[in-house]
Amino acid sequence: MEILAGRVLLRPSDPDVTTAFYRDVLGLAVYREFPGGTVFFLGGGFLEVSGQAGERAERTGVALWMQVRDIAAAHKELADRGATIVREPRREPWGLDEMWVTDPDGVRIGLIEIPPEHPLRRDTRGD
Repeated sequence: MEILAGRVLLRPSDPDVTTAFYRDVLGLAVYREFPGGTVFFLGGGFLEVSGQAGERAERTGVALWMQVRDIAAAHKELADRGATIVREPRREPWGLDEMWVTDPDGVRIGLIEIPPEHPLRRDTRGD
């Protein structure tokens, strides 16, 4: 099987509120809009907000991971925009700087900065 593209699909309890959160609070750029939905750029993938779940969408086990250049700047920007920050930025034992916010339905969103000394930043090609 050859995968050509992929995206995360969210079915929010209130599509307008959730779309506004990802567009206006997180500041994701819109890839395309269509009747009943919006697709956002999500780094190397896409996030589609479309359809509608029940009164409160069930999100058990779903989380989004987004790499940012500057975790301190992201924290300030999101706090200024009124995001629900569930965990302030901090260095994790595995060496990444992480903070966590939630969307209007409680989907956990990790914002991660990879420090310059972290192995994920090292050139492993050996040349």
